[in-house]
Amino acid sequence: QALDAQGLRGLFDDLEVPLIPILADMELAGVEIDGAFFADMSARLEEELRAVRERIYETAGGEFNINSTPQLREILFDRLELPVLKKTKTGPSTDSSVLEELAAEGHEIPRLLMDYRQLEKLRSTYVDAFPALVNPETGRIHTTFNQAVAATGRLSSSDPNLQNIPIRTELGREIRKGFVAREGCSLLAADYSQVELRILAHFSGDEVFVRAFNQGKDVHRETAAVIFDVPVEEVTAEMRGQAKTVNFATLYGQGAFGLARQLGIPRDEAKSFIDQYFERFSGVRRYLDEQVAMAKERGFVETLLGRRRFVPELRSKNWNVRQFGERVAQNTPIQGTAADMIKLAMIRVDEALGPRDGVELLLQVHDELVFEVEDEQVEEVAVVVKGAMEAAMTLDVPVRVDWGAGRTWYDCKG
Repeated sequence: QALDAQGLRGLFDDLEVPLIPILADMELAGVEIDGAFFADMSARLEEELRAVRERIYETAGGEFNINSTPQLREILFDRLELPVLKKTKTGPSTDSSVLEELAAEGHEIPRLLMDYRQLEKLRSTYVDAFPALVNPETGRIHTTFNQAVAATGRLSSSDPNLQNIPIRTELGREIRKGFVAREGCSLLAADYSQVELRILAHFSGDEVFVRAFNQGKDVHRETAAVIFDVPVEEVTAEMRGQAKTVNFATLYGQGAFGLARQLGIPRDEAKSFIDQYFERFSGVRRYLDEQVAMAKERGFVETLLGRRRFVPELRSKNWNVRQFGERVAQNTPIQGTAADMIKLAMIRVDEALGPRDGVELLLQVHDELVFEVEDEQVEEVAVVVKGAMEAAMTLDVPVRVDWGAGRTWYDCKG
């Protein structure tokens, strides 16, 4: 009755329930890993950690326990007299945001400490952990997919989490080399291209944005031309990279302060980027403002398929909490629609492939589906998967899916 009252019956019956057996099959299938690769990578990471550790000791003027906060405080703020940027109840903070800011100011040891923490996390959370999680009976890793945990409607993964394997650094991406196809098979990865930006174009109806996608233009290059005020043909790779960050900052309601920190530029320059962006893409500004106003009026926002997220934070007396609520109101319809789209795609792909031997869906990582496919079927299956994913949900702009295949998950990105 509650589902009917809120208009959610269709979402439940046509999306969430049909997805259950698909997720069960994925959890049962598991994924194979290359134990020898992870052992070798662990040894390489240990060697790199040792080298970074020695440089830290050298810069600090002596050995200390890098993982001890009190000792780290003593080195950074007493011995080296670096500026205290943030305080906790027990003393100066040494968290990642503090190290990042100190490193940006040109201090050597915070940068080394960030490198050390990143390497240590890669090794302990992924490289050393995965081999220990292999099921002795199947010889594969079996994750659990959580269907109703994330407020946006996204799937999450746990025990282990296979959705947050790092992709921002080359070393992080290398972890995917350890995920392999069984003998005689390849891994096939198909992912939506710029899906959240396409959904933003659909919702906002911004003429410039919609036209760019409909004409098959590179949206990040178009944005770069706007914020740097240059012709599209003069946009450099660096400009495009910064414009890409601006596009996603807009999606997640990031302000000038956050963007400046992310791009390593002055705050007024970041504000100028945002102002120029919204001047050019005025439909986007209008849409984001409308979402906040609607959420304040109704108490919730909706995805394209009607999934609701209530936003009580908008009624808070605390300004920071209200700001968070505004970002939720702006981003949830976009991220939630992307979540609905890939869930629907999983059902459509399952229907299109039918009861076919030699093909198994193994993983869903937000905008990406990973299959294990018999080598001789790869091309044929890729065509079916791409077609079903692109047709899963109709937007006012084209939906595009890219795919790749290879012996390892890393190889799929070509």
